[in-house]
Amino acid sequence: MSFKSKVLAAAATLTMVSGVGTMGVLTAGTAGAATPSCGPACINIFSRDFGTFRSPNFTLDTLRQGARVGQPLILFRVSNSDPALDFSLSFQGHVSDFCAAALVSALTCLHYGGAGTLIPATATKPAVKYPDLPAWEVEYAPFGVDSGLCMGVAATASQGEGVSLQPCGVSGKTVWIGDTLDTNFRFYVPVINGSNTNFSHPFVLTYPAGAFPTDKPRAQIQVRNLTGSTQPGSIFPVISTVNSNQLWSATFGVER
Repeated sequence: MSFKSKVLAAAATLTMVSGVGTMGVLTAGTAGAATPSCGPACINIFSRDFGTFRSPNFTLDTLRQGARVGQPLILFRVSNSDPALDFSLSFQGHVSDFCAAALVSALTCLHYGGAGTLIPATATKPAVKYPDLPAWEVEYAPFGVDSGLCMGVAATASQGEGVSLQPCGVSGKTVWIGDTLDTNFRFYVPVINGSNTNFSHPFVLTYPAGAFPTDKPRAQIQVRNLTGSTQPGSIFPVISTVNSNQLWSATFGVER
C-alpha cells in the first residue's frame, strides 16, 4: 500500500504543500532553485552555513541527476535549469500523522508525536506532554515529475550514515522531523531522521564539518548526533547551541 493510501486509511490529516502549513516553520523566503517545470511548489533546502533566504546559494541536489535507490544527496549551486535540484514535499503533517500511518516507531511517536507524558499531572497542574513536531517526506521530482524516491537513509540512522534517495512511504527512514525545540533561530532548525533511536542526542541532517559544496569529490550529506549544550531550566531538554552545519531551512519555487 502506498504512503498516501496508508494515510487516508488511517484518517490522518497530512496536507499537500501549497506554500503554507507545517513546513512553513522552515520557510521564510521565496527565492528558489527549482526548474520552471518543477514550479512554485518545489522546495529548496539549504544549510545555514552557506546561504540565506534571499540567497540560498547551495541547495539539496541529487548527485549526477541519478534517479536510483542509494544515489547520494549533496548540496549544489542554485540553478533554474538543473533538474537534480528539483524536490517536492511529498506529504507533510505532524509526527502523529506518520504514527497513524505506521511509518515511524512507537518510541518516535512517544518522544516527538505527543504520545508520551513528560511530567505527570498533579492535583493542581495538568500533565505536560511531549510536543507533536512537524514532519514530512522530500521527494526527488526532476522537471516536476515525481520519482517515487525520497531523501532518506538506507539503514536505521546512525553516526555518519549517508543521506541518499530511498523509496518514499515505506518507513521512517524517509521521514524528517523539524526539531523546533532545539534551536535559538526562528527559521533554522535541526532535522531529525524518522528512524532515529537516540532520543537524548538524535540523529539529525548534517553537512560534513570542514566540507564545502564546491569540493571534489562532492561531500555527501549525512546524519549525525545533534551536538550542543542543554539549556538549563527548561521543561524540555532543549539544546541551546546547535552547530550551524546542523541548522537547515528552505525556500519554495524557481530561481529568479
